[in-house]
Amino acid sequence: MSRIGAKIIIIPADVQVALTDTTVKVTGKYGALEKKIFTNLKIKQKDNELSIHRSSEDRKLRALHGLMRTLLNNMILGVSQQFSKTLIAEGIGYKFLLNAEKLSLNVGFTNPIFYIVPPTLKLVLESPTRLLIIGIDIEEVGLFAATIRSARPPEPYKGKGVRYSTEIIHRKLGKTKTKTKTRK
Repeated sequence: MSRIGAKIIIIPADVQVALTDTTVKVTGKYGALEKKIFTNLKIKQKDNELSIHRSSEDRKLRALHGLMRTLLNNMILGVSQQFSKTLIAEGIGYKFLLNAEKLSLNVGFTNPIFYIVPPTLKLVLESPTRLLIIGIDIEEVGLFAATIRSARPPEPYKGKGVRYSTEIIHRKLGKTKTKTKTRK
């Protein structure tokens, strides 16, 4: 059984945490995030440590306990050092184009695909085929990266498509030519 919820979260010096009965607000050098606290959970702050306590040993509440701890930890990491994901467009003519708040994606369709960039995210075009997505909310960074990847997921035969930089594409062999037996 996981004991993630019982772990104490250490708050860095450059991060401020404001607690109310129903919400927690985390502020750091890159911005601020606010999250609603699940019912039957209590968050206590002592010096530079946060701890989460649950009111009962209910199975669902134990799961929410670990989830709330992970969400809080990600909020603190996000406002202090940010999260990033890198996407790679692989294939002939596949590329990213960035214009102000619009991202254009050429991935082998007749027309390019356009995405409106959320104001909380920063996109950096490292090269026409590499896109870096930076933000303080890990959920938003991951969701936007997954949305872009879903336009043309990598295929297993040639590896063409949009993939994460850390993703490994397991390649398949194509059709093989077999010799046919002749009848007598």
